[in-house]
Amino acid sequence: VAKAALELFEVDDFGLDRLDRDVLTLLCTQFAGRAVGLATIAVAVGEEQDTIEAVVEPFLVRIGLIARTARGRQATELGFKHLGQTPPTTVLDGLLDL
Repeated sequence: VAKAALELFEVDDFGLDRLDRDVLTLLCTQFAGRAVGLATIAVAVGEEQDTIEAVVEPFLVRIGLIARTARGRQATELGFKHLGQTPPTTVLDGLLDL
């Protein structure tokens, strides 16, 4: 029953829901691992900045899929791997120390 409920709400094995995956996919594909500001992320996924900052971002940071940098939010190597992608070398250079 629990597994069926998670499938119904589109929660994957990592605990990501649709919005979490949308943010991670955006950072990995459209921005190719570059740092992105909160406002840009919110507009791109069609969600309020407060929701991204208070709900999505803390979870993704805590499980190591994105990092908050001085320049913005950035997908980590684990984030790319979760989506089945190879991270650009520029992402690896700045995030290996996390």
